[in-house]
Formats: sequence, C-alpha cells, structure tokens
Amino acid sequence: MSQSIVLRLEGVTKHFSPETPPAVENATLALNQGDLLGLLGPSGCGKTTLLRLIAGFEHPQSGVIELAERRVCGPGVWILPERRDVGVVFQDYALFPHLTVADNIAFGLKRIVGKGAMAARQLRQRTSEAIALVGLQGMDNRYPHELSGGQQQRVALARALAPRPSLILLDEPFSNLDVQVRLYLRQEVRDILKGIGASGVFVTHDQEEALAISDQVAVMRQGRIEQIGVPEDIYQEPASRFTAEFVTQANFLPARRCSQGWETEVGYFQAADMTPENSGSPEPDANVGDANVGELMIRQEDLQLEADDQAAMLVRDRHFLGREYKYCLQTPSGQTLHARTPLETQLAVGERVRAFVASQQQLRFFPLAVSSVEAQRQKGSSSAVSAA
Repeated sequence: MSQSIVLRLEGVTKHFSPETPPAVENATLALNQGDLLGLLGPSGCGKTTLLRLIAGFEHPQSGVIELAERRVCGPGVWILPERRDVGVVFQDYALFPHLTVADNIAFGLKRIVGKGAMAARQLRQRTSEAIALVGLQGMDNRYPHELSGGQQQRVALARALAPRPSLILLDEPFSNLDVQVRLYLRQEVRDILKGIGASGVFVTHDQEEALAISDQVAVMRQGRIEQIGVPEDIYQEPASRFTAEFVTQANFLPARRCSQGWETEVGYFQAADMTPENSGSPEPDANVGDANVGELMIRQEDLQLEADDQAAMLVRDRHFLGREYKYCLQTPSGQTLHARTPLETQLAVGERVRAFVASQQQLRFFPLAVSSVEAQRQKGSSSAVSAA
C-alpha cells in the first residue's frame, strides 16, 4: 500500500530582490505521510526561507505548494498561513511569558473553539493530552520563566501539536539548548512525532542531527536542493563534492589515475573503476577537464594510519574523543587531513605515518572542474588541432 503525500513542492522560487540571487531556487520535493524531512545546509543557504514558504509566511515568485493533497500556493491560489493546517515550532520558542504552560498550549486551540469546531470541554482535554504527550504533567500552571530551556521547547512542541495539524515545521528547534539536553530532546521529539504518526520538516545546520532523526534529508546550497535522499545515501553516496564535504566532512586529496592506482602526494591508493557507485560529480554546471585528474574523497573514519619513518605525512595533533582518537595530519604540501581511529591506534604527535584504506569501495573520485574560460580555451585548442 503506497503512502500518501503530505507535502509537495514543484519549482518553488523566492527572490527578495532582483539584484541578488534567489533565496530559494526551483525547489522540488515530496514528503510521505509520517516521515520527517531534514533541511540541511550552511547558514544563508535558504533552508529557513523554504520553511517559511511552506508555512505561508513568505510569497514565492513561482512554483506550487501542496499540503495534504490541497494546493495552498500556486498560480491564482494563495491560502493564508492560519488556514494551511501546519504547526510551527520556532527557534526561540515564542512562548507568551504572561501565560501558563496550559494557556500557551491552548492558545492555538481557542481559535478552533471560536469557530465552533471544538467545545470548551474538548479544548481542556486536548490541552491535557498535549501536555502528557511531551511529558510535562504537573507543570500546567507554571510560567515560561519557571521552566528550563528543554521544557520550554517541549511546550512549544505541544502547542504546535495540539491542533493536530497535517504537518509540523521546526526551525532549528534545538540550537539554543545545551549539548546533552539537545541530544536527548532530539530523539524524544522524533519518538513523539513517530508515536502519533505526525509528519515534519525541520531546519538544521548540524549534520549529525539531520542524519540521526530524519527519514529524508535535503541538502541545500545557495538556494538550491543539492541532493535529497535517505540519510544513508546522502552520507555514503554524495552526488556532488559540496554534499560530500558538508555532510561527511571528508578529506579531499588531489589525485591522478595511473597504472599503480590513484597517485597522491602521500602515496598510492588502489585504483577502482569509477562507476556511478563510487564516483561523484563536480559542482553543478561546472566544466570537467581531464577525467583522470581530480580529488579523492576519503572519509575520516575510513583513513587508516600506520607508523612509518619513511612516510611523507606527519601527525600534527591528536585529540582523545572517548571512544576514538581524531588525528590531525599534515601532508608535504601543507594540506591538513583528519582521521578517526580506534583507541588501539596510538600515534605520537610528530610521528610520520602512512595512510591507506581497507577497501577501494571506500574511495570516491570527483573529476577536476575547470573554469568556463579554461574550458573554452581547451575546446579552442582541440578545434585547432583537429583543423591542422
């Protein structure tokens, strides 16, 4: 049985000014009922703007937005935010300081009561259910200043969930919390949403957070959705160098294919036929030069180290992370590489090391992208040779 689509975007574009690039450009995606979508990307990439477009807080210049198979934005169609059946959890919680926990949660429900769609008795019951859902029983009469940051965020979540919307939107909901509270609460929020079958879209710039709690991840860059897929595919099979670098925080070594494998300044890595399964593409719209020259992507956890006095690479620093070491390495050209190794691999700062990978499938190759000017020069040179 196929899942229903709770959110669909087709070619959504938003310009804030004609003189600047679009904040969101041609965004297209679909979210199944009950799934959580993480919008992941660096600051300024357009993820919060996209969230606001879905909520109806911003008007796009073009594109279509559908919620629960109802068009809420498109040519000749515009549904106001309060009629879109979405709940929003803001980064700063946005709680009313003069209202109790119960009154904050009931605030959105009172509009439904005023329309006659819900009785006052149902309002109290729905408020109590929302309080219990987020584990705040007994705190009904507390005010926001009497709560911790994590508790305030739970109130904000309960307020968004109380009207039982078709979609929950969360804008960096955990960024103001301490690390330990953040780790605990993000899993709890996922459990709550999954427990009631809610669908959600949340904005984050934290790679680990997006991969940990999302069913789908959309990586954004400069207003565009660079790649969308399940977390495993995003991490293991990045479609572009940007996704590989931002999501996996991998190492990139300049490399050239030769008979011995991939030649780099720190040695040779075993060659593999670079099929779509283990090769990536350069940046969108980039021109590719020599397909045998580019960069090898090696994830930090895949880079294995071995002490070798004759090796070209040097251990510059070592960080103990509890379950593993993180080594900062320096190549002869001065490039910095990072490796995460088990505690059994103990290397001293200043020691020379040889690097290798256990399997060639752990390598991904990104061909060298050349500028448009250089591409035209190469094309012109080839034409001249052909003419001669």
